[in-house]
Amino acid sequence: MNRSMSFVMILAILVSVADAAWEDAHATFYGDISGKETMQGACGYGDLFQEGYGLETAALSTALFNNGQTCGACFELTCVNSQWCKQNAGTIRITATNFCPPNYTPPVDIHWCNPPNKHFDLSMKMFTSIAEYKSGIVPVKFRRVKCQKRGGVRFEVKGNPNFIMVLVYNVGGAGDVNSLAIKGHKSNWISMQRNWGQNWNTGVGLVGQRLSFTVKTSDGRSLTFYDVASESWGFGQTFEAKSNFY
Repeated sequence: MNRSMSFVMILAILVSVADAAWEDAHATFYGDISGKETMQGACGYGDLFQEGYGLETAALSTALFNNGQTCGACFELTCVNSQWCKQNAGTIRITATNFCPPNYTPPVDIHWCNPPNKHFDLSMKMFTSIAEYKSGIVPVKFRRVKCQKRGGVRFEVKGNPNFIMVLVYNVGGAGDVNSLAIKGHKSNWISMQRNWGQNWNTGVGLVGQRLSFTVKTSDGRSLTFYDVASESWGFGQTFEAKSNFY
């Protein structure tokens, strides 16, 4: 086999692999252009502007949300096979920050977030970046992509001396955290339990201790962030690590 033929075959394999990564879904939008209705949500994030997500977000259907385990993951979408797709719109990238719940009120075939449908309920800004507003719903192709975040992983510490809950956000790489451990400088490592979305909790008291965290994402990567919070940390405060997943 000559080199040119070998190159063509390799290129064809790479293209086929890239094509296979794209999946079919549909997209709608909720809220108005300000995005006020997209704040908060089932992933536990608060003000999406303050937390760095902005309006580049979506609520996922049951088939994609995975009981909150997909929170923080990033997706690339493009509008396809519809007269309502904007020409040359290209693709958009969003972070999963909310849940689009199923609705079993008849007729159920118009409720796009019902299982087993793969569906993205976008902010209006994101939806109108790829499709005409009046369409309401369009078919899309989507794929998981790496999250590109500015700054370090952030930890918002909430609760009380007997119950610590930590919201993990601004996570790069895979984006979705599937394991979190916490350590005080006087304690051993403590595995935290997922409370809801990306909120994790423990009943071990760590007040007055420097806090370190080990974060594991869905792709199996793990990073440890030492002494993220000093001994004087308080509930309601947010702490940023010096690094992130890439």
